[in-house]
Amino acid sequence: MNTGEDTRMPIALVSVSDKNGIERFCEGLVELGWSIVSTGGTRAALIEAGLEVTSVSELTGHPEMLAGRVKTLHPTVHAGILARRSVPNDLEQLEQHGIGPIDLVAVNLYPFQRTVARESVTLADALEQIDIGGPTLLRAAAKNHDAVWSVCDPDDYDRVLRAVRESEADGEGTGELRRELAAKVFRHTSTYDAAIAGYLAAPDPIGRPDDGEPEHVLASMSRVQTLRYGENPDQEAAFFRDASRARWGIPALTQIHGKELSFNNLLDVDGALVAIAPFAGAESSACAIVKHTTPCGLAIGRSARDAYQKALACDPTSAFGSVIAFTEPVSEAVADALAEHFVECVVAPGYADAALVTLQKKKNLRILQPERPEVLGETGHLWPGIEARGVRGGVLLQTAPAPAGPLDRTADVPTRRAPTDEEWDDLSFAWSATQSVKSNAILLARDGATIGIGAGQMSRVDSVELAIRKAATQELDTTGTVLGSDAFFPFRDGIDVAAAAGVRAIVQPGGSMRDEEVVAAADEHDIAMVFTKRRLFRH
Repeated sequence: MNTGEDTRMPIALVSVSDKNGIERFCEGLVELGWSIVSTGGTRAALIEAGLEVTSVSELTGHPEMLAGRVKTLHPTVHAGILARRSVPNDLEQLEQHGIGPIDLVAVNLYPFQRTVARESVTLADALEQIDIGGPTLLRAAAKNHDAVWSVCDPDDYDRVLRAVRESEADGEGTGELRRELAAKVFRHTSTYDAAIAGYLAAPDPIGRPDDGEPEHVLASMSRVQTLRYGENPDQEAAFFRDASRARWGIPALTQIHGKELSFNNLLDVDGALVAIAPFAGAESSACAIVKHTTPCGLAIGRSARDAYQKALACDPTSAFGSVIAFTEPVSEAVADALAEHFVECVVAPGYADAALVTLQKKKNLRILQPERPEVLGETGHLWPGIEARGVRGGVLLQTAPAPAGPLDRTADVPTRRAPTDEEWDDLSFAWSATQSVKSNAILLARDGATIGIGAGQMSRVDSVELAIRKAATQELDTTGTVLGSDAFFPFRDGIDVAAAAGVRAIVQPGGSMRDEEVVAAADEHDIAMVFTKRRLFRH
């Protein structure tokens, strides 16, 4: 090929999985005097559109191999991309081997993230969607971006065409745009690689240095939406999803009505999913009413309506402006009950037609449901494998805790009195429900419903007192209730306060230096106590 800088026809190498806009883009390049080189399906689509397209095989003199796995991995291609136009020796080597420079690379990658998001995906399916040649082409073009356009996003086609047209007309430089596109390429390929690494690393995405794992964690995050603002109006925010785990949590939900979700809405939806996760798939229906990421009411019942009424009774005042989640579809009766209160968001596996009519009368109410109902019906879909928390200058990562409960009745009972059958049932519910409450967490329960919740206090006895006070505010009788605690009691004071309120049984992890003192206090008050030997902190 002729490598003369003033006379040669510029070459664009095009190979895309997402073909949206590619025909119009290539038509624009051809109108500007460019030659198009392409592969397989992309070339077929461009030829069908009436364009003259050279195959990569014609360019390299070598056929595609291994059912298309090897086509662009060739010195003719990569030398043409990587040759530095300002280095005479590079251009001399191109001419020596009959290779022409390539001036633009437009590539988008096999849809790996979309493939692994499918419920039925196999490892073989996933491996076939790992693109090898595409990232190599893009990275080569981005590395040499001062001479080669690197285009990985169809949304950039129009402005690249405009820039090419303008630069040829008036000679103005395009360096800033080329650099921006190169940065986008490296973000795109690193996200793609992170999605693959995350998928293949499951279920141990964090790894440990003593396991021989590298001390690096890759995250593949794709923007879902730019939010109006963050936690407060003076903060900017966006919502990104873990591209390798799209089947789990909030990204598995679809908004079918209402205003755009805010930063705080999303946090509360996450809290609601955490709250109902231990009850997903159970015979009883569960309802969680969440405010500021922690439940103000949580209950199980014979139906979604029964569970909702029991949960609401715990703290109807705090339920104002809440997020409410159900493990069963919302019926017309539930929708009628919800319509009586101000609710920010409702999350459920489905909605009766009449229920939607009622709920959609509230134009601002966000209504969410999963594309697949089982997402709210099976615990695993609500419990992702890894959790991330931002701190100043870094990120904390941890594996998600397994759902608490149902309580094993062979658990350690250190007190003289063992729980009755009825108390075991309530303790099991309380233990599962306590997991979603912010630490220090204390939860009073009876008949599968919360009676009072004490959350986020700096001392455990304060949380006990708060839970009792919240119950008293709603005139709920605490006599005969059970108490769940997310961590051990460091002193007997919490037991004494609970006993004065009529608590009859307590479930807690145990493990305090003063366990003997705490158990003795329980025995004094004839309280049954269960040690789970598992802590449920939620900071």
